[in-house]
Amino acid sequence: MHEALSLGQYAVLAALVFVAGVVDSLAGGGGLITLPAYLSVGLDPSLVLGTNKLGSSVGTVASVARYSRSLKLAWRPFVPTVVAAVIGSYAGARLAVFLDSSHLRPLLLLALPFVAFAVLFNPGFGKTDTSAGLSRRQLSLRSLVIAFVVGVYDGFFGPGTGTFFALGMTALCGYGLLEATTRAKILNLSTNVAALLAFLAAGRLDLKLGLAMGVASLAGHSVGAHLGIKKGAAVIRPVVLLVCGALFVKIAVDFWSGR
Repeated sequence: MHEALSLGQYAVLAALVFVAGVVDSLAGGGGLITLPAYLSVGLDPSLVLGTNKLGSSVGTVASVARYSRSLKLAWRPFVPTVVAAVIGSYAGARLAVFLDSSHLRPLLLLALPFVAFAVLFNPGFGKTDTSAGLSRRQLSLRSLVIAFVVGVYDGFFGPGTGTFFALGMTALCGYGLLEATTRAKILNLSTNVAALLAFLAAGRLDLKLGLAMGVASLAGHSVGAHLGIKKGAAVIRPVVLLVCGALFVKIAVDFWSGR
């Protein structure tokens, strides 16, 4: 047990990580819950991002396994898309060394309401898979572009990456939200693992706490993936809207407080 935390703190943190896992498996954005949670129990801020990546990566494995098994996703054609996401994430991280990521906040504050309204006022958004209307080449090219662009965002800024992967795959590739979420989980896991390796190499995580919270995340992702598979867009769509709203509030608060 982590010596710096009481049993009560462990219980509260595990509950929050579990809830974040459910949300993350359905729409992404689990970090909006877990990052403040880790900080609230007094974890060293320099260890928060790495510890969160470890716990969420463990949990995301459950989502990837459940979704891909249910949809019988063909892995081989999807490998180049995963590679594009990892390259994009690395490029974004390198870009962050030279540019201030806070400049992206005003753009997101403008874009997020449009994204939310587009989903809200289109009841059929993501309910059916219309990707068959595109050729294999078109699907591959669009998937690569989405993976790279959102991967760059993930490395450069980060919040809501899984949500943007899913929305991009739905809006531009025509996948249903369930199919898009499956692909988003695989892409998000790939970029998370790439970032996690960097945190491990730098010693910027609490290994024991991350693994312990990984168990709670695993449980949350399992429950969320079960709901996603059973209910599809009916449950994923409102959670996407919730995450977009929460992300907008977080970015707005950070922007106006100068953080």
